[in-house]
Amino acid sequence: MKDLLLYVAQNLVEHPEAVTVTEIEGETTVLELRVAPEDMGKVIGRQGRIAKEIRAVVKSVAQRIGKKVNVEIIDVDEE
Repeated sequence: MKDLLLYVAQNLVEHPEAVTVTEIEGETTVLELRVAPEDMGKVIGRQGRIAKEIRAVVKSVAQRIGKKVNVEIIDVDEE
């Protein structure tokens, strides 16, 4: 799932080399997506539509293999 999220995000942004995905294992796996600040709008989309679709795709794959996954888009400027 980490590779899927990385692939999708890299194909949406202007700076694919800046895309990182951190996987935090637990009862529910958390995938933290970070992109270049100027690419945030491209992974979030208008009214969060793209982010919602990214989450839906990743959750769909996770359900097929019996896992729970949350995707968090981290704003690098706020860290």
